[in-house]
Amino acid sequence: MAMRRLLIVALGLMLTGGTATSLAAPPIVVGAVYPTHGSQGTGGVEEFRGVELAAAYVNQRGGVDGRPIRLQLADASSYDAAPGAVEQLAHAGITVVVGSYGSTISRPAADTASRLGLVFWETGAVGQLTMGAATSNRVFRFAPTGGTLGRAAVAFVRDELAPRLHRARPLQYGVAYVDDVYGRAVGLGALAEVQRSRLPLAGAFPYQLRKLRYPDLAGRIAGARPDVLVVGAYLEDGAELRRALVHARVPLVATIGTSSSYCMPAFGRLLGQAAVGVFASDKPDGDVLRPDRLAHEAGQALRWARAEYRRRYREPFSAPALAGLAGGLALFQHVLPRAGDSSAEAVARAAREVALPEGALPNGSGLAFGPPGTPDGSTNLRATSVIWEWVGLNTRAVVWPPTFATHPIAFP
Repeated sequence: MAMRRLLIVALGLMLTGGTATSLAAPPIVVGAVYPTHGSQGTGGVEEFRGVELAAAYVNQRGGVDGRPIRLQLADASSYDAAPGAVEQLAHAGITVVVGSYGSTISRPAADTASRLGLVFWETGAVGQLTMGAATSNRVFRFAPTGGTLGRAAVAFVRDELAPRLHRARPLQYGVAYVDDVYGRAVGLGALAEVQRSRLPLAGAFPYQLRKLRYPDLAGRIAGARPDVLVVGAYLEDGAELRRALVHARVPLVATIGTSSSYCMPAFGRLLGQAAVGVFASDKPDGDVLRPDRLAHEAGQALRWARAEYRRRYREPFSAPALAGLAGGLALFQHVLPRAGDSSAEAVARAAREVALPEGALPNGSGLAFGPPGTPDGSTNLRATSVIWEWVGLNTRAVVWPPTFATHPIAFP
């Protein structure tokens, strides 16, 4: 059966430009830790599909020095399941693990991989890591961090929206966020940018999901009288908070959320007209980026992946799928060939040596990690994020930066 599978794969690569000789070499097995069911299952599956496309794209072009990439998935659909999933892959002899879509999964997965001496390559999650994982020489976060998204949200309002208002006094900023590894990353990033920019802070509003009463939270926000509200929330609490703010008629000039709620198509479906005019700081979708705005190789990969994703799954090429594709290609196409072998030490060293300019990867990102041993040591300093705006009923568009914008800013 194994020989039959190998022959089928070899034949497929011959038909798509690979060679049977190259695929006869032993594969490079890369572990994958993603949620496949539960509340984060949909996004986790989409992101893993993107990683699968990245492996297929590289394999069609000869693999890594003639060796095909093979992914071995270990399901991790909860915080508690993540350590065991990583340990399972380590016991199988795997040295490099990609993951994980969800911040609550990424944190324990990165901790476990770091403890076991594995390379952990985060493709999509944006939440906080422990200091040990964040400063580890073998943990790499390809996607923008929650702190980056929070800072970008404040900077966009400060630089692009505030000047349009011609107000005599500075705008007052409020920051509401779910008090967990995801929400804190966004919220503290936004607060840091408010402080760095010396903007007036109306208040910070961390909240616990289990104890949350939305009218009370909306009342607290109203009492602080912010002009701008930055929100780090999940889909359900983000939508409910928006409803409560609209119902209470809190006079916000601008509202901007982040990746796990405000940018999602479901946010517009849940809120209808109440979503219109709201912004989101997040990663781009695969169906909105213009390939001609990317480096030639990245644009070529994006065109192929869009067509292949629709052919395989009959679904739009979502933001998680694009994150998986781009993060996978960064590892498979640029880092692994430089490593020389698949040991964790060699792959980690290669990851820090590779430097790609912005636009070199299909999601618009480049690749360059911070100095090892520092808080930015695991962070891709050239990760791309965009600003979305709900420009009409059930209609969202990328409005910033101009390189990737598909619609002008509709505000105010």
